[in-house]
Amino acid sequence: MYRCPPCINLAIPDEYRKTAETLFPVGGFTGDEMPDLKAASDFADALGVGAEYRRLLKLNKTDKEMHSFLGHFQNNLDLLIQKTWVEKADESRKERLQDEVPDFVAGIEQGNFQQSLEEFGAILEELAYLFFGTQSTKDDFTEYTFRIDTQMGLFWWYGGRLGNLKACKCTDTDENVLWAILLIGICYLTNF
Repeated sequence: MYRCPPCINLAIPDEYRKTAETLFPVGGFTGDEMPDLKAASDFADALGVGAEYRRLLKLNKTDKEMHSFLGHFQNNLDLLIQKTWVEKADESRKERLQDEVPDFVAGIEQGNFQQSLEEFGAILEELAYLFFGTQSTKDDFTEYTFRIDTQMGLFWWYGGRLGNLKACKCTDTDENVLWAILLIGICYLTNF
């Protein structure tokens, strides 16, 4: 996945920079550090999905309503993938991405959030390619998306930071934080 260099934070509008850097510090995470739930909630607010995010975060992950929401996410993501126009040579990328989504959702429902975050990062990388082509592989991709739309830029910045959570040593308590961070992106794409 594309990785946001620390200097890319300069592309974040000032009114969002503190919120973004509280969720994902500039220097990354070291050792046992994890973002906190307030930082995740504030970031969801910045993306415009805060109310739905907080409602869903309160649900039991095995709740019928959560299952229904994940179904909506999967359907919307499938539609986004289908509606992208790509060269004939890239059609197989679309098909592979569509094939990955059901397993990703199943992993969430099983509660494997560390793995789901890694898979989500890969899904976002492919989705970015389908939306933006080779621009998504360039160093200035996040800055480019900020110029299109601030919330979209924040979302792709978030996607570029998910890989930073690999360094975290995850405990059972941290699983709730990982779920909270993952849910941000799921809410955003469900409402995209």
